[in-house]
Amino acid sequence: MRRGVDLAVAALAGIVAVPLALAIAVLLRWTADGPVLLRQTRTGRHGREFQILRFRTRRDGRLGVLLRRTGLDELPRLWNVARGEMGVIGPRPARPDQVIRYPRREQDRLAVRPGLTGWAQLQARRPRTRLSRPEWAELDLWYVEHRSFGLDLRILGLTVKALLRPGEGSARPALPPR
Repeated sequence: MRRGVDLAVAALAGIVAVPLALAIAVLLRWTADGPVLLRQTRTGRHGREFQILRFRTRRDGRLGVLLRRTGLDELPRLWNVARGEMGVIGPRPARPDQVIRYPRREQDRLAVRPGLTGWAQLQARRPRTRLSRPEWAELDLWYVEHRSFGLDLRILGLTVKALLRPGEGSARPALPPR
């Protein structure tokens, strides 16, 4: 069922995303040299590596800053959702060099598909919030341990709210005691 929801959300988002992505690609081509898309290796469910796509943005360009701030630089990742390498909701996809350094407990993050958005990503978007790597990992693990359709709907709703009102996030979750 989760895969069907991922495909439905990707298809609905694609209706808006494809024309927007084409416009962004044209703007990037006009304003910068080099490829429009970047491929980066990430580790997905069960440790399988895959290539994510994102728009190539420069830190010194106004367009790049805008795309990163709004998350539109990651719009091409909808293709990864359609291919089944990612889901809509899940932990952020990690680089292989990070995964090989995961402590044993953090390996559980690989039990689910990485997502476009997730519990930890929402917490990191909150104003004045800087998550350390261990905090980020704990939030991902909390999600994996408490994953449900209801929680996914809550994360999706909070993500839409965060996209519509940048700078506002959700409250930090109450993590269960260890």
